[in-house]
Amino acid sequence: MKSTKSHRLLITGICGFVGSVVARRLLEHLSGLQIVGIDNLARAGSETNVEPLRALGIDVRILDLRNESDLAGLPPSDWVIDCAANPSVLAGVDGRTSAKELLDHNLGGTIHLLEYCRRHQAGFLLLSTSRVYSIKPLTELPLKVDDDAFVLDTGLAQAAVTLEGVSESFSTDPPISLYGASKRCSELLALEYGMSFGFPIRINRCGVLAGAGQFGKGDQGIFSYWIHSWAAKRSLKYIGFDGKGYQVRDCLHPRDLVPLLVRQITEPEHPAPPIVNLAGGAKSAMSLAQLSRWCEDRFGSLPSCLDPRHSSHDQTSRPFDIPWMILDSALARNAWDWQGKTSPLEILEEIASHAEQTPGWLDLVA
Repeated sequence: MKSTKSHRLLITGICGFVGSVVARRLLEHLSGLQIVGIDNLARAGSETNVEPLRALGIDVRILDLRNESDLAGLPPSDWVIDCAANPSVLAGVDGRTSAKELLDHNLGGTIHLLEYCRRHQAGFLLLSTSRVYSIKPLTELPLKVDDDAFVLDTGLAQAAVTLEGVSESFSTDPPISLYGASKRCSELLALEYGMSFGFPIRINRCGVLAGAGQFGKGDQGIFSYWIHSWAAKRSLKYIGFDGKGYQVRDCLHPRDLVPLLVRQITEPEHPAPPIVNLAGGAKSAMSLAQLSRWCEDRFGSLPSCLDPRHSSHDQTSRPFDIPWMILDSALARNAWDWQGKTSPLEILEEIASHAEQTPGWLDLVA
């Protein structure tokens, strides 16, 4: 059912995968919705979303959050949905971007948006990340291997992490990566701004978001990258953790965020905690090895020289890698009656169909 009240939204990173999906779906849920979207088109492939979004009546502006002056001419909004970020956990340390560039984008941009919210008394919805959780205790979780995947040893589970995943009470102490730190600092500043200047704040810590049209690369958007690479018969390799692909993540389609975003927008006084995890959870989790099996069933075998299961095991330990990350969304389920609706198989098949329809996708987004 659509809300009948008119709403004015500012969506950042609107031409990215998540921002574009969220914008399209919000138009289906909120009547009289006016959306201004901004994006600097830094992410390869994001330019393909500009005209399709404009065709829906969205006011897409090519602006850069790092430049505070770029926000000066924006009209007032009721809510800001911040989907803009450099989302790579290797950002700032991989030699492609500097640490300062990462912080200018992810943290500096948030500060500029919070100032915008202060001026216009707009609510702020931050899409944060599971990577705000501490790396050291995550790497020390007791794990065993079952069906080519790491699983949590139930005998040693703790209150903040169970078979259902990591809860909001898990440690956020460093190290969490420069990327994780930029998002955690953004969370803290958002909460402080909201309390100091009296506007609503909601922080949604997302697990791995995945679906058709994602600009997947080896260090981000792993489900899309893996499926597109397999479909295109490109070389794949397991890295770290004995090079067997046992590392596990859950997955969530960004369209499943929208019912909750609608409630957060239309119910600003709701007593739910300001920070919640949003993820597909244990039912959507899989390892890279399991994903490879699915790809083989869907697309056929790769030549041995390209198949990660037949290449030499890469023992490389990359900074900030973790073997197992599943988010527990019980708090969002209890407070907001929210849960992801799209099954992992639907997500994988959607990406696979997109890979067949757009065989040059990896070249476009690399």
